[in-house]
Amino acid sequence: MMRDSFLNRKFKYTYSNAAIYILLINVLVFFAVNYTNIAFRGVRLVYWLSLIPGCINMGWVWQFVTYMFVHGSVWHLFFNMFALIMFGRSLERYLGTREFVLFYFLCGILGGIISYLFYIVQGTTNVAVMGASGSIYALLFLCAVLFPGARLLFFFVIPVKMPYAVMIYIAIELFSQIYGVANGVAHLIHLSCILIAWLYVWLRFRLNPIKVWKENL
Repeated sequence: MMRDSFLNRKFKYTYSNAAIYILLINVLVFFAVNYTNIAFRGVRLVYWLSLIPGCINMGWVWQFVTYMFVHGSVWHLFFNMFALIMFGRSLERYLGTREFVLFYFLCGILGGIISYLFYIVQGTTNVAVMGASGSIYALLFLCAVLFPGARLLFFFVIPVKMPYAVMIYIAIELFSQIYGVANGVAHLIHLSCILIAWLYVWLRFRLNPIKVWKENL
C-alpha cells in the first residue's frame, strides 16, 4: 500500500458548515458592493474586490481571493449560492470542512490566476472578473467524481447523471469560450477551475475521473 505523501495526507475530519458561512459572506459583500457607497481612496468597493488585471499589476493581489465574493446582480448571486448549497454542503459533509475549504478556495484562486495570465497575454487589463462560478464548477466536477451515480436536473428539468452533466457543461463552456458566446461570462475561469479540480482529484485523492466514470456509467 502506498504511503501518504504531503499532497494526499488527510485532514482530521471536522464539520463546521463552511458552505453556509461562505454563502453569508457572499450575500454581505453583494449588498455592500451594490447598495452602499463604500469607497477607499476614492475607489469604489467593487473595483477593490473584483479581479481586474490592471489593478493586480499594481499589487492588488488580494483580488485573486475577493473576486469570488463579488456578484453583479441578484440572479448572478442566487444561482451561484443555490449551487453552492446544493453541491457544497454534500461535499463538505463527505470530505470534512478543511478539505472542502481547501478545494473550494484553491480552485477559485488558481482559476483566477490562470484567467489573469490569459488577459495579460491578450493585453487586456481593464476587464473586471467577479463571481463564485469557477469554484462552483469545480464543486460540480468533484460531485461527479465522488458521487457518479447521482443525478442532476439539467436546466431544472431533465435528470442526468452527474458525469454526463459535467461533460455537457464542459462542451458548452468550450464552445462559448471559442466562439465568444455570452461575452460577459467568464468561461475561461469555469474551464480553468474544472481543470484544476481534475488535477486535485488525481493528485490528492488518487482518483482517475475517467476510470471512475467508466466503472459507474
